[in-house]
Amino acid sequence: MTTTLAPTSDFAAARRAMIDSQLRTSGVNEAFVLERMGTVAREDFVPEALRSTAYTDRAIRLGEGKALPSPLFHGMMLAEAQPNSGDDVLVIVGGSGYLAALVEPLVGSLRSMDPEEALGGRKKGAYSLVLIDGAVEHLPAAIAKLVAEGGRIVTGLVENGVTRLATGRKAAGSLALLPLAEIGVPRLRQFDRPASWSF
Repeated sequence: MTTTLAPTSDFAAARRAMIDSQLRTSGVNEAFVLERMGTVAREDFVPEALRSTAYTDRAIRLGEGKALPSPLFHGMMLAEAQPNSGDDVLVIVGGSGYLAALVEPLVGSLRSMDPEEALGGRKKGAYSLVLIDGAVEHLPAAIAKLVAEGGRIVTGLVENGVTRLATGRKAAGSLALLPLAEIGVPRLRQFDRPASWSF
């Protein structure tokens, strides 16, 4: 049995449709976001068997707890983050390298870590912008340390089972998340609160 891949032109058309029917209709109209998302091939960041679903309006499960969030989440995240050439950026990867590929040409420097590495607490230095490619239940101290003073963070946030885009800025050593728009975001279980004992 042979597998037939969609022609490149089909994926290009799917990217255009994603921009017109998912991003623009939801208020994501920033030129730099549309340019990057119209250029980077989402289909290259999913297994071959899932390439035909790369531009659907929902997250794609990649197995082993990993996922590629929906295009709208990434569009809203970039619009909120406003990455620029002065930024040193950390992307905490949720399962694919798609978000890092979107951001890299826009910023001064970029580093990617998986959640376990970021939570390990052994990394030196801090970043002006931290992007978490998934939804977290809380921000552990190890992650807060990775955000420079005055730096910002954009992530998905889980509150009472609902996921939202959220942002924060570090000031006087303190970092808190402000929930923004409700949107479906794959949950990163590594950032769940530790279970507490109860009667």
